[in-house]
Amino acid sequence: MDFLGKSKWIILGGFVFGVLGALAVNWGNPNNMGICVACFLRDIAGALKLQTAAAVQYLRPEILGFALGAFGTSLAFREWRPRGGSSPIIRFILAMCVMAGALVFLGCPVRMLLRLGGGDLSALVALGGMIAGILVGVFFLKRGFTLGRATKLPAAAGLIIPIFALAFFVLLIVKWGALAFTTTATAPGAQHVNPWLGLGLGLVVGFIVQRTRFCSIGGWRDLFLAKDFYLFSGLAAFVIGALATNYIVGNFSTGGLLGSPHGDIIYHWGVTKQPIALPYVDAAGAIAWPQYIWTFLGFSLVGLAATQMGGCPLRNIALAGEGDTDAGVSVLGYIAGGAIAMNLLFASSAGATGNLGKYAIWAVVAGLLFCLAIGFMMREKEAA
Repeated sequence: MDFLGKSKWIILGGFVFGVLGALAVNWGNPNNMGICVACFLRDIAGALKLQTAAAVQYLRPEILGFALGAFGTSLAFREWRPRGGSSPIIRFILAMCVMAGALVFLGCPVRMLLRLGGGDLSALVALGGMIAGILVGVFFLKRGFTLGRATKLPAAAGLIIPIFALAFFVLLIVKWGALAFTTTATAPGAQHVNPWLGLGLGLVVGFIVQRTRFCSIGGWRDLFLAKDFYLFSGLAAFVIGALATNYIVGNFSTGGLLGSPHGDIIYHWGVTKQPIALPYVDAAGAIAWPQYIWTFLGFSLVGLAATQMGGCPLRNIALAGEGDTDAGVSVLGYIAGGAIAMNLLFASSAGATGNLGKYAIWAVVAGLLFCLAIGFMMREKEAA
């Protein structure tokens, strides 16, 4: 009873979030990608012409809603606090590392859980890698790892991300001609919910994350570091909500209850032929071991870098809305990382002919080396 008393709201919030993440596909987002913070930030980088992959360019309103929802909620509950100054440059690079690892797997931790809730068992490989990375991060935390303390800042600093989020939504609504949008109907960038619906979805999720502290990295970190199940219970509820919704609305069968604007959603349990995913078998039908190995290591990078940053991309967007300028710098790092991953061929390609990015291995190795280096160097006794 004590556990339920403490955790009931994050369990409810996680469940609602999982339901919305699954339904977002029925409302227009790509299959098994109802919400993917990494992919959506990559798409935003494309809309801003920071990367020029024509298939993934759109100003995703969900991301803007996450920041604005957390901003409004933190104001309403008197938790909006402008602060910053905790190793912003290191956080920027860590955010780029998170994006490099995520775009090897083609998904952030949130999409990894949604893919699992849609029957994609390759998500288990990424989950294993993420847990391994988080465990390394916990190792460093136990030995005094820190990026330093944030300090109080003027209100103007904390307003930057919410103002930009609002401005970008206005530009999306008026379809500002300087932005780039994917035009090929079958490409992921062209598959999206109505902008107002996307904003509303983001506002709800921003509220949930701000009030419950939902975090797809923090749940595992707290479990390993302090045997605290609070955040983890929200993750479990999230997967249950997504899985239940996919079955209830018929996303696992032909002629489902809702379908989507792009046709039937036919999820299935397995590793092969999953939507917007690496092929985990080669042309001859044999196991494609490089995809498994680098999916695991890519998400190990995600788990380690995100643990060192203090949270997953979604959590950092919410923190940026709350006035945390370090999290705001992290958001900029995610966008830059998404652009670089596409431009420098770190990102994987999906489908039967998909493969690891040409330089994905180098990006993951470099990211892991950077994270390990700062893990040993950034200790509290040295920061004092």
